[in-house]
Amino acid sequence: MTAIERPDPDSAKPGASVGLAGQLRLVARGDAAAFDAVYDQVAASVYGIVRRVIRDPAQSEEVTQDVLLEVWRNAAKFDAGRGSAAAWVMMLAHRRAVDRVRSVQKESERERRSAQADIPYDEVAEAVESSLERERVRRCLSSLTDLQRESVTLAYYGGYTYGQVASLLGVPAGTIKTRMRDALIRLRDCLGVAH
Repeated sequence: MTAIERPDPDSAKPGASVGLAGQLRLVARGDAAAFDAVYDQVAASVYGIVRRVIRDPAQSEEVTQDVLLEVWRNAAKFDAGRGSAAAWVMMLAHRRAVDRVRSVQKESERERRSAQADIPYDEVAEAVESSLERERVRRCLSSLTDLQRESVTLAYYGGYTYGQVASLLGVPAGTIKTRMRDALIRLRDCLGVAH
């Protein structure tokens, strides 16, 4: 191996003869056997990530199946230049789990609101203000780079440590710490928070 060549980090996994990235390339071409191999390599980890976010076993299983279906349908979107195949799959799992939690929360909010006939004006004003604040945060998050946004989302919404975020994204921990620091400064400035 020359100094320029680097081994595929996903090929170090037991039973991965082609490596997860190679298997995803085959899945992108419609190779069902490659998908079976990908499924065997990642299903338990995907379920673990989803279960940490959702907690409910039945919903976690359902979301895990959704994630694996998304891997099958979108394998061609995997870009090895942006991170490892395992990090890509885990990012899909985390995003889908967070989406499910948000969906369930919105549904329960709708049910709660419909159960309340009269809402005092102050609660309406607070709800509007809270909604505007969430929109400001979303807008500020969208101004971050992809790595910064994913790092902040995994750390603050997912509860991961810097080391876990670095592992999930396939990036050195020092890089994650720097990106997180830069992202938080940028968010602070965007939100107009005093130093």
